[in-house]
Amino acid sequence: MRVRDWLVLTVLVVDAVVLAVLELMFLPLGFDGYLLPHTLGGAPLPVSALVAALTTPWLVGVAGRVSPRMLVAAAPLIGWFLAVVVFGMFGPGGDLVLVSDWRSLLLFACGALPSALVLGKVLATTLGPSR
Repeated sequence: MRVRDWLVLTVLVVDAVVLAVLELMFLPLGFDGYLLPHTLGGAPLPVSALVAALTTPWLVGVAGRVSPRMLVAAAPLIGWFLAVVVFGMFGPGGDLVLVSDWRSLLLFACGALPSALVLGKVLATTLGPSR
């Protein structure tokens, strides 16, 4: 890999980590009267799971174009996952940022599953059919 490829990969991993932190911060968002109006009986709005479902697979796909090696292509997914776990469990000041309900599971599922599918596609495309 060239220096430019390492720089692009570093930016992709940093983007994944920043997105993971932002997704964690907006995970408790809901119609509870604090940020959004108190309508729908305070129903949660897990928009950060949608953001994770769109951005993390895209970052993995771009990393797969940088290099088809598995560890390089999976670097944004690994960075995202570690950031969600570390910042979610041991957040700023030791706070638990990861909410303990279905929204956390949804965030993990929407971020990791589509990214794993994109990673599988990258690896299948570069490895080719077995003979």
